[in-house]
Amino acid sequence: MNRKLMIRLLGAMLAIVALAMIPSLLLALYFGDGDAAVLAECCGGLLIPGALLWFLVRPGSGAAHLRLREGFLVVGLGWLVLSVGGALPFFFSGLYPRFEDALFESVSGFTTTGATVLTNFEHFPRGIMFWRATTHWVGGMGVLMLTLALLPKLTGRTSHLVRAESPGPSLSKLVPHTGTTAKILYRIYILLTLMEFLALLLSGLNAYDAALHSLSTAGTGGFSNYLDSVGGLHNPAAEAVITAFMFFFGVNFALYYRFLISGPKDKLFSFFRDEEFRWYLSLVAVMILTLTVLNLPFYENSFLRSFRYSAFMLCSITSTTGFCTVNFNLWPVASQTLVVVAMLIGACAGSTAGGMKVIRVLLAYKTARRAVRSTDQPKKVQVVRLDGKAVEESMLTQISVFITIYFTLVVLGGFLLSLEGKFAAMDNFSAALTCVSNVGPAFGAVASDFTGYGVFGKLLCCFLMLAGRLELFPILLLFTRSAWKSR
Repeated sequence: MNRKLMIRLLGAMLAIVALAMIPSLLLALYFGDGDAAVLAECCGGLLIPGALLWFLVRPGSGAAHLRLREGFLVVGLGWLVLSVGGALPFFFSGLYPRFEDALFESVSGFTTTGATVLTNFEHFPRGIMFWRATTHWVGGMGVLMLTLALLPKLTGRTSHLVRAESPGPSLSKLVPHTGTTAKILYRIYILLTLMEFLALLLSGLNAYDAALHSLSTAGTGGFSNYLDSVGGLHNPAAEAVITAFMFFFGVNFALYYRFLISGPKDKLFSFFRDEEFRWYLSLVAVMILTLTVLNLPFYENSFLRSFRYSAFMLCSITSTTGFCTVNFNLWPVASQTLVVVAMLIGACAGSTAGGMKVIRVLLAYKTARRAVRSTDQPKKVQVVRLDGKAVEESMLTQISVFITIYFTLVVLGGFLLSLEGKFAAMDNFSAALTCVSNVGPAFGAVASDFTGYGVFGKLLCCFLMLAGRLELFPILLLFTRSAWKSR
């Protein structure tokens, strides 16, 4: 096992997270809310050991690569270390009296879940609140992806790292080198974030609110500095902007790259040639229209009001951002059921969204359809195709395994949460679902916050959020004995 290279990678991740705190520190100094000292100490406390691990631990000339197992292990370990490091400003600021609360908030931020243990945070220092939103942006595209973008020559073989951290069933390189691919993806990520920031400024938000909500939207996380989330902005134009960008950040980022490099005549079709995008667009459109109709009686038969709130919440749930403008727990039961379906499906692979991903649901549907057809024509060879190309059977098997483990985690997580005996069964299962899907809002007693859970419940939710963000396997691998054997 290449332990030295793994340790060096962990050091690089710590250093980059520390550097990510600097904008929050600068804002804390500017606003003078009293949180600058804590942020400075935490930044230095992460940067120094990270830099020491990076500069002092040398893997040697014969250990320049990570194998698949090691790549998955370093991703799982890295996100655990990252979560603890990100919790330090929350805990030492005194705003989170118990460390498990600070850890929950950090895990929720980096995994872009957006669930919280806070019930009143509008009076919190603005530097800390900005760091809270920054965790979404850093975790959205992936910390190791950011590491590879900044340090492309870190190791000779990095595709295992990207494969383990990137959301989706397959890794699609934009260019031959993984480090260059990471740079391209982050440039697109930054560009879209800046575009939303400018659009929110034009909609009338101040620079601080615009920046904070842009970071949360980009990571499809959902942390806001208002108790009523985006509804607290009281700005329909900002709602429309955020609705659009939640949808945009749910699109596979590889499609944006194809759009940028394609010719003028092919730019529009660069998106519609992708089968997953067509399904994503169709699902969102159909579900928005269905929700609008179902919610008409709730909004006094006002189509425009029903459409406004339904479109925002559907895009928020499908992209797993978790922003809210209304309490969907008050909607009709049929509408709530559709929200659960949206939680399960999520958005596109290769985006910053959570959930099972549209491509997995699509291929699972095609596999099931093939199985039904084979009962009538058992001797006919039937191939599952995506974008006109045959899909390997190994990928279909992986998707079946993923979906099985996914639902197992939701059911088992809901049962284990019920052992605390604090909430109703459906509340616990919705909490497990929203954690695994990295959505944020849930139903019933955990609709707005997870404060009511005890230490066990919060730590279990942390595990479920990490498992969901890393697509199950890197976190689950940490608990297998064979993964730690030197071979």
